Amino acid sequence: MSARVPGSKSITNRALLLAAAAHGTTRLDAPLVSDDTVAFAEALTALGVDVRTGDGHWTVTGAGGGPRSGGRVWCADAGTAARFLPPWAATGRGEYVFEGSGQLGARPLRPLVDAVAALGADVRPGPGGGLPLTLRASGLAGGTVALDSRTSSQYLTGLLMAAPLARAPLTVHAHGLVSGPYVAMTRALMAHFGVTVVTPEPGVLRIEPGRYTATGLRVEPDASTASYFFAAAAVTGTTVRVPGLGRGSLQGDVRFLDVLRRTGARIRLTDDAAEVTGTGRLRGGFSVDMGEISDTFMTLAAVAPLADGPITVTGIAHARLKESDRIAAVAGNLRALGVRTEEGPDRLTVLPGPVRPARVACHRDHRIAMAFSVLGLRVPGITLDDPECVAKTFPGFHAELGRLFGPRRG
Repeated sequence: MSARVPGSKSITNRALLLAAAAHGTTRLDAPLVSDDTVAFAEALTALGVDVRTGDGHWTVTGAGGGPRSGGRVWCADAGTAARFLPPWAATGRGEYVFEGSGQLGARPLRPLVDAVAALGADVRPGPGGGLPLTLRASGLAGGTVALDSRTSSQYLTGLLMAAPLARAPLTVHAHGLVSGPYVAMTRALMAHFGVTVVTPEPGVLRIEPGRYTATGLRVEPDASTASYFFAAAAVTGTTVRVPGLGRGSLQGDVRFLDVLRRTGARIRLTDDAAEVTGTGRLRGGFSVDMGEISDTFMTLAAVAPLADGPITVTGIAHARLKESDRIAAVAGNLRALGVRTEEGPDRLTVLPGPVRPARVACHRDHRIAMAFSVLGLRVPGITLDDPECVAKTFPGFHAELGRLFGPRRG
């Protein structure tokens, strides 16, 4: 079966910003159309960028640098908007106000605020240190800055994408970087738009002043979203193929296939597709560090009760600072389903055993809803308290899961 997985959110929103900063008009084919990407595109429009949507493609006419005047920007629930757009605005002129939902306002921004302020912008976060954020910009100075990257790689991505528009070279010391594959994705996309990031030594990145050039880009399917369909194949004993997600993927989360291989699933990865064939049974009895692919740890944890031994996920402390405290949310929902868990600051162990029906608390977190929907294919009676929260990244998720797997299996 071929799963219709929409475009990568991470690639779509990075490409939108790079296109907005570029000279000329960029065409993005197969972008993700979801709450987060639409919010990002509308935020760019509020900053004076011409973004036009078409049938299966978007076009962006770039500003050729930073935004030219101030504005009020609504980020909705999109963490990428709150973390990518302020550094770009700092390269322009004027006063900018960034606002968002209550959930987004609770997410941390302090490392980014401190770094942008050190580079010459007047930045004033809200009472909690995050949104609403007011920024008065007169161009980004460049120089050298230390960035605490222990809780999110998005701070570094925001700075890197803005850096070529600074007046002088920018050197960033990224202390304790998590989710490194996302930074590798950022660097690859910046190169696609004409700018190179160099690494003079581990943990240090340097960018010279330059300009982005408009280009074309086809957005590959979202590897994090594909993980649910791959896991579904593993637990139902079927085969699922995702076209367009091949071995040359820019997304680190394609490494989830290696994790599934450890559970006994058969993996086939080619230049233009990824395929998983499951047995309906999962091998357990192992520990895996998923720090660099933490958006998929919930996919594994949600189906881990079906394994023949305990499964421990480590390296995921930063997952507590996402849309929800994801470690606590997954552990709490598993306990509600009768599953034993052991939780630590940066780890979660799931023990095998029978699963009882229960209502899953989604915490307005799309990945909680999608992960436990996969378990629901094997356990009748699992329901979600907020099934529509999947619209953040995949509005058609439930329909596609039903198309492929039909009624939930017992």
